[in-house]
Amino acid sequence: MERAAVFDVDGTLVDTNHLHVTTWWEAFRQAGHRVPMHAVHRAVGLGSDDLIDHLLGEDRDKDQDAGLSAAHKALYGQYFDRLPPMADAGRLLKRLHGDGWTVVLATSASGAELSALRRAIDADEAIAATASADDVKEGKPAPEPVEHALELAGIPAERAVFVGDTVWDMRAGRRAGVRCVGVLCGGIPRADLVEAGAQAVYEDPADLLASLRQSPLA
Repeated sequence: MERAAVFDVDGTLVDTNHLHVTTWWEAFRQAGHRVPMHAVHRAVGLGSDDLIDHLLGEDRDKDQDAGLSAAHKALYGQYFDRLPPMADAGRLLKRLHGDGWTVVLATSASGAELSALRRAIDADEAIAATASADDVKEGKPAPEPVEHALELAGIPAERAVFVGDTVWDMRAGRRAGVRCVGVLCGGIPRADLVEAGAQAVYEDPADLLASLRQSPLA
């Protein structure tokens, strides 16, 4: 029976969440906004427009949004040549591919950023497709990124598992009707992931790989 393993990327397969926190914080600072780093961290996983909306509110000057996104992109781009993968991230994807899973990435990244993330994971032969920010109208926590990933895989939701590190991932997966697995390596507490819809939670890809036989990805 064909099955799909859908993965978030930032904070799940590549250790980038705190790079995003720092670069978004700096982008906000340069634009004259004081946004606490802990608030930025909780918003990581949202697309750029939604992240700005979440942190600055509806009554902000939206003329600044494009500049904020561009500043974050430029600051974060300085790290593209050295993005660190999570332990065993590539091995996990290769193992699932070898076990017959169709592996698909669902990420808000696109373009050069997505290419840098894929280089960090170093498992292109295991990745069947990627649903990026360019492919959907609404990002997580809307279900569209996960639903599009399933369309690319050609697998129904009941035969899919979504792995992510944020509450936005878990909510998107739950709304898409898939089983959700959380990882703690993005820095979000276990209880928050479970409340948002995670059926199982692991420390990181290495822990999931080591526990694979007892996991929803068995």
